[in-house]
Amino acid sequence: MAVTVQVPATTANMGPGFDSLGCAFALYNRFTFELADVTSVHGCDDEFKGEDNLALVAFRETCVYAGVTVPFVKLTISADIPVSSGLGSSASLLVGGAMGANRLLNLNLSKDDIFRITSRLEGHPDNIAPAVYGGLTAALTDESGESYVVSYPISKVWSFCAFTNTDLRISTREARAVLPKAVSRADAVFNSTHVALLPAVLMYGDVKLLPVALQDKLHEPYRTPLIADYKPLCSAAKEAGAHAFFLSGSGPTCMAIYTDSAFFEKMQNAVQTLSSKWNVLSLAIDREGVTQIG
Repeated sequence: MAVTVQVPATTANMGPGFDSLGCAFALYNRFTFELADVTSVHGCDDEFKGEDNLALVAFRETCVYAGVTVPFVKLTISADIPVSSGLGSSASLLVGGAMGANRLLNLNLSKDDIFRITSRLEGHPDNIAPAVYGGLTAALTDESGESYVVSYPISKVWSFCAFTNTDLRISTREARAVLPKAVSRADAVFNSTHVALLPAVLMYGDVKLLPVALQDKLHEPYRTPLIADYKPLCSAAKEAGAHAFFLSGSGPTCMAIYTDSAFFEKMQNAVQTLSSKWNVLSLAIDREGVTQIG
C-alpha cells in the first residue's frame, strides 16, 4: 500500500506580518509513502536522504503523537518547490511527512492535529499554517508552545508573481542572524499598525491600501541587502504595475502582487536586464492546503 500527499508552496511574513502571516500557492511538493523492510528516501539529493530528512522526522513524530509504532517506509519525493528559497520547502517536508503518516497508517488525525505537530517541529507557524490549511492565514505560538491559526478569505482580484533565483540560497539561520536583537518602539508600532490592516486589505481587494499595508520595518530592511538585484527588481516590478513588492519568507524569492494582466509579460522582459538570473512564476492561490492525491 502507498499513499501520496501534496503540499503547496507558501510565502511567509508578507511584509509586516513577521513570523505570523502566510499564504499558499499552487506550486507543490509530493510525497509518496509505502511500508517497507528498511527506511529509504528517493527523489532528492543525497544530502537529504538520511534519517534527518524533515519528512521522515515529521512522520516519526506523528506516530509518537498518535501512540503507534514507527514503521519502516520508502519515501519518494517529487519536488517543484525550490530548496532554501523562501517558498516554504522545509514546511512542506514537515507537513508532507505528518500527513503521510496520518494517511498511510489510518491515524484519523485532523488538520488541526497536523498543524499542532508540525508547528512544534518548525518552531514558528507562519509557513506551516498555509501549507496545512491553504489560502491566507495568520498564526502564532504562545509562550506555552501552543500554536493557533485563523484563516482569511483572499480576494480574487489579486494576482501573485514570484521571482526565484536558483543561484541564491539563504538559510533561515543566516537570514535571522542579520536581524537586530532589539527594535525601537516606533518600528514596533509601525509594524503592528500595518499588519492590523493587511488581512482586511487582502480580503476586500483594496488596491489603494495594499502598498501602504505591506510596508515593513522589522526584517526586510536587514535582509534585502543579502539579495543581489533586489533594488532594481523591486523598481522594475513597480514600474510594470505591481501594487506591492515584498520578500517571500527570508528570501531570496521576492513576490509581487498585481492586477494588470500585462504585468507578467513585462517582468519576463525586465528580468533579462538584471545581473543575475531570475525566474518569473505566476502563482495561483492554493485554497485547500495539504491533500492526499493517491
